[in-house]
Amino acid sequence: MRLKEISWEEFERLDMTEKAECFMENCRPVHLLLAQQFDRRYLDELGSLATRIRFIAKKEEGAKFLQGLLSHRHAMLYFTQPSTRTFLSFLSACQILGMSVGNVRDTATSSEFKGESQEDSVRTFSSYFDMIIMRSKEPGLATRMAWVLSNSERPIPIINAGSGKDQHPTQALLDIYTLQRSFEKRGGIDGKRVLFVGDLARGRTVRSLSILLAKYNDVEQCFVAPAKLQIGQDIQDQLREHGVKYELSDDFTGQIPATDAVYMTRVQNEWDINQGESARIDISKYSIGPDQMALMKKDAIIMHPLPRRSEISPEIDHDPRAVYWRQMRNGMWIRAALIAQMFGCEKKINNYAEKHI
Repeated sequence: MRLKEISWEEFERLDMTEKAECFMENCRPVHLLLAQQFDRRYLDELGSLATRIRFIAKKEEGAKFLQGLLSHRHAMLYFTQPSTRTFLSFLSACQILGMSVGNVRDTATSSEFKGESQEDSVRTFSSYFDMIIMRSKEPGLATRMAWVLSNSERPIPIINAGSGKDQHPTQALLDIYTLQRSFEKRGGIDGKRVLFVGDLARGRTVRSLSILLAKYNDVEQCFVAPAKLQIGQDIQDQLREHGVKYELSDDFTGQIPATDAVYMTRVQNEWDINQGESARIDISKYSIGPDQMALMKKDAIIMHPLPRRSEISPEIDHDPRAVYWRQMRNGMWIRAALIAQMFGCEKKINNYAEKHI
């Protein structure tokens, strides 16, 4: 089913899997909005493409080749929710591929300040750009805009760079890529145990990564959080539907020794309905420092979508198991791979890599 073939009301009634199918065409994303769009084969191929781009970019000749791939394309970064890492990661990814970039980071500087609807703003952007990368506090906005553009005369692709508390699919891609690289000498991601810690109720990165991990074989997921910040029932239902083994816990220390990857998160108090609501939750035992590191496997890893607060001590930043800085850089490569793939450049990249790497 294609977005052009259904009304918005019909689309909203679809389940998540059916919605994901609407955004795909010939096994590639037309828009990139939901983690449910990815299958295992796609994740493996995208990771391989990101690695090729990374190696090609190391040499001046290779960097110039990459910059010529999409030098005729233009991207709009429409980031109305504050962001540093995701914004710069996408900006760098576009620059690696030679794309020119425009941005709106505050609706007070756009015509929305004058009362223009978001639909009209996005339609305006589509007149000047070939891709829109969106980040918004409003749940489902990127999805709705994708439907709007798909039913317009200029249906350019939209990438969801964070949508309310719903999903953050490209963060999940860089997380998967980090896991792929970290475990490539240990049989890959299959069979590993991943521990999610912290604010899991409002952490859209956790929600998206949990869905992607369900694509792998025998991956056990454990969610460690205070009761008020525990993972939502909808994710639990999806894990059960896919036969994924998972556990809810509030005992961080007890879960560490058997874990292969610890995914830390900060408390996201920006979503508090009542001021200071999160401050009343005791999160003191959901942090990691030298004492917790002593309990961890020698080949385990620690991840974090950043920014961090006090949940990871800077004392462990130089421990080889702390991969969150590498994880952040991986985001630039996997997003470059995603954009290149959405514009059909993967064959040129693969051919170049075969000759020069």
